This record gives sequence, structure tokens and C-alpha cells, in this order.
Amino acid sequence: MIKKIKSLATKSKSHQEKKSMITRFKEATHLSSPEKKSEQKKETLLSIALKYQASLKMKEAAEKLNSEMASSTREWANESVEQPITIDETKTTTRKKRKLLPTLFKGKRTTSSSDPLAGQDNVMELRDDGRKVNGSVLSSAVRTRSTRKSLESRGIEASTSRSQDVVDEQTIRVHLRKDDRGLYFNDGKRKIDFILVFDEQIETKKSASASEEKIKRWRQKFLKNLEKAGLNTEQEVVENEKKLITFVKLHAPWDVCCAYAENLSIRAPLQVVPDSKDDYQVPVPLDPHSVYFCEAHPNPTSNWSSKLLETLHIPNALEQAVPNTPLDYYTCQFKTSKLERFLGSDNPDTFFEDIHRHRILWEILSTTSYGKKKRAEIGIERLLDEKAFVAAFPLHDGSYKCKSDDISPEKLNKRQVLYKYWARWGCWYKYQPLDHIREYFGEKIGIYFAWLGFYTAWLLPASIVGVLVFLYGLITFNDNIPAQEVCDSGQQYKMCPVCDEDIGCEYWFLSDVCFFVRLSYLFDHPGTVFYSVFVSFWAVTFLEYWKRKNASLAHHWDCLNFEEEEERPRPEYAARAPDLKENPITGINEPYFDPSKRIPRILSGIAAIVIMICLVIIFIIAVIMYRVLISIPLFENAHLRSRASTIASMTAAIVNLIIIMTLGKVYEKLALKLTQWEMHRTQTEFEDQLTFKVFIFQFVNFYSSIIYVAFFKGKFVGYPGHYNRFFGLRSEECNNGGCLIELAQQLGVIMIGKQIINNAQEVIIPKLKGFWHRCQTRLDQKVGHSRWEDDFELIENEGLFQEYLEMILQFGFITIFVAAFPLAPLFALLNNWVEIRLDAHKFVCETRRPVAERAQDIGVWFTILEALAQLAVISNAFLIAFTSEFLPRLIYQYQYQWTLHGYTNFTLAVSPENTLNQTCRYRDFREPDGNHTMFYWKLLAVRLAFVIVFEHVVFGICKMIDIMVPDIPEALEQKIKRERYLAKQALADTDTILMMARRNEGDEEDNIDFNAAPSSQSKASNA
Repeated sequence: MIKKIKSLATKSKSHQEKKSMITRFKEATHLSSPEKKSEQKKETLLSIALKYQASLKMKEAAEKLNSEMASSTREWANESVEQPITIDETKTTTRKKRKLLPTLFKGKRTTSSSDPLAGQDNVMELRDDGRKVNGSVLSSAVRTRSTRKSLESRGIEASTSRSQDVVDEQTIRVHLRKDDRGLYFNDGKRKIDFILVFDEQIETKKSASASEEKIKRWRQKFLKNLEKAGLNTEQEVVENEKKLITFVKLHAPWDVCCAYAENLSIRAPLQVVPDSKDDYQVPVPLDPHSVYFCEAHPNPTSNWSSKLLETLHIPNALEQAVPNTPLDYYTCQFKTSKLERFLGSDNPDTFFEDIHRHRILWEILSTTSYGKKKRAEIGIERLLDEKAFVAAFPLHDGSYKCKSDDISPEKLNKRQVLYKYWARWGCWYKYQPLDHIREYFGEKIGIYFAWLGFYTAWLLPASIVGVLVFLYGLITFNDNIPAQEVCDSGQQYKMCPVCDEDIGCEYWFLSDVCFFVRLSYLFDHPGTVFYSVFVSFWAVTFLEYWKRKNASLAHHWDCLNFEEEEERPRPEYAARAPDLKENPITGINEPYFDPSKRIPRILSGIAAIVIMICLVIIFIIAVIMYRVLISIPLFENAHLRSRASTIASMTAAIVNLIIIMTLGKVYEKLALKLTQWEMHRTQTEFEDQLTFKVFIFQFVNFYSSIIYVAFFKGKFVGYPGHYNRFFGLRSEECNNGGCLIELAQQLGVIMIGKQIINNAQEVIIPKLKGFWHRCQTRLDQKVGHSRWEDDFELIENEGLFQEYLEMILQFGFITIFVAAFPLAPLFALLNNWVEIRLDAHKFVCETRRPVAERAQDIGVWFTILEALAQLAVISNAFLIAFTSEFLPRLIYQYQYQWTLHGYTNFTLAVSPENTLNQTCRYRDFREPDGNHTMFYWKLLAVRLAFVIVFEHVVFGICKMIDIMVPDIPEALEQKIKRERYLAKQALADTDTILMMARRNEGDEEDNIDFNAAPSSQSKASNA
């Protein structure tokens, strides 16, 4: 034991000497030789040397303290060997040990540590004599002999010396912080960076199969290679009714973090000395708590609403003081050789953020082999697919619930801060703490919630304008002359039957549908035209300002211009690829699938999409037939005749919604299988192809019925005696109030119904999954759980794909068809307020903590948003021109009557003679013989001209907005340039700094000589 401690202390000392700054001090003092010319240069170099000397004194004090601790440890080791403490294991029960060590030994749990430095660093105290006991002694002291045998049979290192097994348990008291006991190794010092979980059957009647033995060998080799990579490991075993569940705790030491941080291009905050005329800007080790020496740039968390309220001097109820706000410094890429130039480098425990450590651990886990590298037997992801491990996740920062309301906000852990100030329903009207979200979950999730919050905020003006447009319709409701003519017509206008007379359809009067004609005015008036133009500009402006906000956040979170390194092959790709080929970038042999073989698979996937789209069209036709057939008996009923079209449309929309949601779930699973079969190499390629497939189908699935009502329904009906028929049935006509009100009904049912179903799923499904997962794990609920057990019982985080897809489809609803439903942005706003809290509660409380991923934007979803914004302009142009009554009324006003008197009679044609039993009226611009009137052709020309002019004007103004609004704000460009300058100065070598100092001194001497020369000449002339 003594030799081991001495050797470790020697290694630690040499390691500290290598990282000291003595060499830099010698370089500085060597350069300040007497041969330098000016006194000013000597003073400058002396100031630099004094700063290095001060830092060396601090370093020497730390080394002295470490040596004293090492000597005290050696003295205790001698005493512990000479006077071992004994204990009778036969008289000690597991229950008694559980009481003594509630945080280290709960239920049937065992501990095994494979850290080579456990004997040096893991120190705990003995209550009676004050001597120090190392952590490996403590963990072995609480093991029984039977438990040790079970561990050894499973291949876990559990061997300890006999003197370590006989520690008196009555004297052991573990000094850990109460809120962090589940986040550290048993020594209370090394923080758990990652957890791996695997399970094994306790009793098996038959011997393990060959595949099970192979998986066991893979797992053992993988854990062994993790230790070779420098990770510290510790294992906890929990026994339930049928299985032994093993939790492998992982910790990355300081040197491992430094090496991988540089490889992953992680950025770290800089230490900067303020500019001074007498002191050059030289980076030196500084006090991490000193704000004077740490230059930070403004935090871009402010938004337009807070600025507006501040300008108007109105108290902002949306703001909240969130504690422990992450600081914002100028940063640059981490370099181990320039360690002293970074802020906080003197504290290895807190220098790297949690998300950085998680990213480092995931990189190690993803690149560590467990078998033959030629077969691409590498990485934790493939081991998870092979069921060698059942879970791999970083830990949450303790419980999200506060045990007491009296706790100071500054003492809350990060998870509790997020719950209290973000995930609770009481915070639905507050700003999101984006910096805290990014600090806890990483940039990718932070960008999603930033975009969702930004989108929701921009929905507010669109909702206000939409409500005003709707109120305008209510105010002018009684001024609608055509609707008044319909209601006052009585039996003046006898309308043709909506279906054939021989199946029972009867004639009806236009006044029967008075209410629906008046109601249609709320969705079809001049204000809707203005609103469609407004929403087109709103969508483009929203995207432009999101690019600015995105750039600010990306720079603020140190992921601007972030480029992913060469991606590794996906685990499933590596497992199924038949060949090996050298990667031209890395030069490493890796699994290879011939792209020529992928083309037929991609074509098959496209064919599957076409087949599914055809299936959607078939269901749309079925819904149309349902609507036609259900309206026949409704029209036969005299009491339901006026509401027949409305009832048929509403019930058909509900049936259509059920079909849409069902087909969507089926196709998502099919698209996943097809994309896996296509064998895409990287995860990015896989996600892009899956996004493309799912969005194309969901676009057709959700919008096809709405497109049919908007652009096709009622356009190909024909006229009496010459009706167009499909499958033996007459082509259906528009609703009594027109196609636009039916489009509003269809859009409202599908959009609002989809939101209600999705929100119900987000509330119910995670709880059901969590209940089922807890039933499968069956951990002992009577014994208090550790942090890793609590997190293991949470469900796995499924990512952001479904969240983005839901919001993108919603964006299409409120932009493409907004001319028919001005209240759509309002319902979207209400939904998103709920959606933010549902997603926040799910991420904080119900799912495991995901691995932090870097991202500088929302990816391919932004391209889809731009496409939808462009499509919205075209869609709204055609809606106003061909579906709305705006243009026919406008032409009638200019050509015939400005007050619209007689417009109703003008739009009704007379049925040709001898086509029906009675003469009746129908909606169309036709002559009595069935030919189109001249007004129809004028209207068609005006409609086409309106579409062209509308598109060109809107697209032109949108392009001007794009040019006038820069993607990156001017202030941000200055920050970026400032940061690059500071990074260049801070990472410059000492030789370079002194060279610049000498150059500046030379310039100053030249200036002095130049200024002195004229004065001497003037003196000579005066003489």
C-alpha cells in the first residue's frame, strides 16, 4: 500500500511540473538581458516577469499543500497496516449496513470500483480517531463474502486486501453534500459523467447460448477498453426478482477531458487583461471570480416585446429573475498548450461544463471498440442495438422537486431551476430561460426551444390582425347586401336539387340557407384579402428575423460556423454493410455499401411514397362519396334540409381527421423501415432522407382534402342535364354558403383536432410508457433509489423530429390557407403556449437527460419553412381569385351596381328547358342554353391577371425585405471581429508578444526622435 501511494504521488508531482509555468517565466527573464537598449523596454519585460512570478507563487503554494496531504496519507497507511481494525462479518446483517450507509448501500446493491487512483484520491473520515480511510476500503467494507463471490463469477473486479475488509462500520460517516450524493462516485469527489446499464438473468435453467456469450465478451472488452482510454469506472449492482441490473458509472479525468476537448473543438472562455498604454495586453493566470479581468459581451436574450414595453414604460409581466444565469465571455477554441490563457483553468472540476463532459464521454463511447475493428465492431450505439447494454445516458442534476420552499433560489440545482422557472404550468406567460436550457440540454435542444418561442411570439401580431379582420366581418355583418337579398327572397329563387330527382332529392328555396349565407361573410369579405397579403409578408419577415436571432444565439452559444467533423458510419449501417473500404478522408477501413445498389432501394422507397399517396387519394374519394351519400337523406328531411350540407361536411371532416392521423402513424413506421433499408452511411444522411419522406407524405396526407375543397370542389359540377359524374354519382357542389366557409370548417376541424390529439398524446403516452418501463425494471420501491436508478426508470428521450414536424405542419395551416380561416394563427398561438410547457415538462421531468448535441440552426426544417412561405403566396392568390367571391363582387360593382343590389340574381343561372321536371336556378354564369356568359370570360381573365400581379408584387416586396434585413446584425459582426482579435492575442506565444512590444517601442522611439529634431533645428536658427 505504501509503495503504491508513493508511486502515485511521484507521478502526480511530475505531472504537475510538466504543466507548471516555469518554462514561460524563464523565457521571459531570458529575454530581459542587460543588452536591451531602452529602460522602457526593461520595465515592460519586468512587469511581464512579475506577473508570471506571482502565478508561480500560487502554483508553489498549491504543490506544497498537495505534498502535505500526500504525507498525511502515507502516515495513515503505515498506521492502518500496523494496527488493522477487525470486525466480525458473521454478526453484521445487510439491514444494519443499510442503516449505516444509506447513500452507498441501498437494498441488494454491491459496489465495485476499477479506478487505479481510487486509493489516492477517495478520502473519507473515521469518527472515533479522525484517521482517513480511502474510498476503496469503504466500498469493500460494506461487501459481504457471498456478494463478492457473485461479483467475481460475473467478471467484476472485487478483490481487496484482508485488512480492507475489516473496517468497523459503526465509525464510518460519509461526508457528502446532501444534494449531490447521487451524482458522484462513492468517494464523493469524482462526478459521474455517464451511466451504462446492462442486465443479466439470475437463474437460467439452460446454459447461455453462443450469442449471449458473444455479447458478454463484447461487453467485458468494451468496459476494459474504456479504462484503457483513461476513464474511471465504478459499478453498482441491483437485484430484482429475475435480473441483476448493473449500473456502470463513468468519469473522465482532467487530462482525458483536455485531450478530447481540443479534438472536438470545444470553445472555452478567455482571460484578458484590459488594454493600457503602460502595459501590453498579455494573458496571465487570473482570479476566476474577478470581473475586471474577464471581458464579456452583451447577452442577446432581450427581445422586441421587452424593448417595446420598456419604451412605453409599461411593467413587463413576462420577465422573471432566473437565478444562476450562465455568464457570457469571449471564447476561442480550447488548446491544451495554452491552458493558462483560459478563464477558470486553475479549477479542473468546474472548467468544463456538464454538456461538454457529456459530449466528451459520448465521443469516447462512440469510438471505443469491443471487437474487431475490421468488422466495425465499434461504439456504444451498436452495442445498444445488440442489447449488450440496455441504456446509456448522462444523469440529471438531482431531483426536479424542491424538498422545501424555504431554499434560496441560488442553491437550487440546474434541473430544479428549469422546473421552477420554465417547466411549470405557472410559467406559461413567462420568457423562456434559454441560456439555462442550453446549459443543461445543449445547443440543439436550446435552438429548438428558442425557435419555438420566437415563432410563438411572432404569432401574436398575426393573431391580433386575424382577430381584427374577423371582428371587421362581425361589425359589417348586417351590411352584406347579397346576404340580405337571400334572406328576403322567400320563395323567389327555386333551386335545383343537389342530387338526382329519381333517388328522392327535391327542389328547395335559396332562403332556406339564409343563416349560412350570412355566416359565410365572416370568412369571405374584403378584409380577408388584406389579411392574406399581410400573412405572406409576415411569413417572409418572420424567417428573415429568425435568421438574425439564430445568428445571435449561435454566436452567443459558441456554435456559429460550426461544422461537424467527419461523421462515423451509423451502427446499423456498419452491422449490415457487406464490404469494407478505406475511407479517403480518415484512411481507415470501414464498412461500405455500394451506392449503385442503393439507387434501386431509393427508387423503391419513392414508389412506396407514391403508393401511399394514392392510398390517401383513395380515402379522400371515399370521404367525398360519404359526404355525397350522407347528404341525400339529410336533404330529404324537411327539418334538416337547411343544415344538411353543414352536417355532412362536419362529419366528413371528423372522419377524414381520423383517417389522416391513422395513416400518418402507419406511414411514419413504414418510412423508418424504408430509410433503414436504403443503407445511408451517416446519421445526417439518414435523418435528411427520413425527414423528406415523412414530410412529403404528411403534406399530402394533411393538406390534400383541404386542397380539394379549396381548388377543385364545385368547379367541375356541370349544369342541369349535363352533370359530370364520378363512380355513378354527381360531382358534389359547394356548401350553401360557398366553398370558402366549407374550407374554413375543414381547416378548423383538421388543425384544431390535430392539436388536441397531439397534446393528449404528449400528456398520456409518456406516462403510460413510464409505467410500463417501471413494471419491466421492477426495482425495489421500498428501498430508497439512487440518482442513476431514478433516471433509469425514466423513458428514453426520442429527440425532436416529431416536435419539429408538428410545428412545420402548423405553419403550413396558418400560411397556405389563411385566407379562408383568419383565426388560424390565434389557435396556433394558444396551442404553442401549451406545447412549450408540455415539451419542457417532458424533457425535465419525464425523460432521461439526452446527450448534448451541437447545432447552429434548425437544419433542413428551415428550408421547408421557406418553401411553405413561397407556396403560401401562390395558394392565397388562387384562393382569393378562384374560391372567394371578392373578384366577382368587385367586377359587378364596377360594371353594374356599386351597392351590390341585384348581385344574387346575377349569379344564378336558369336551368335549360326540358332538362328537369321544373325550371330552377343554380349558381353559375351561364346562358339559358348552358353556354358561359361574357361576364364569365371577363372574370376568368381578371382572375388570372390577379394571380400574376399578386404573386409578383408579394414576391418582389419579400425579396426587398430579404435584401434590407441582413442575416447577421451589424453589432454581432463587431462582436465576432472583437472575439477573433482577442483570441489571436490570447493564444499568441510569449515570443510573439514580446516581439510586438519591441516593435511598438521602436515606433515610439522613432516618434520621439522625429519630434525632437525640429525643436533642435529651431533652437539653432534662433541662435
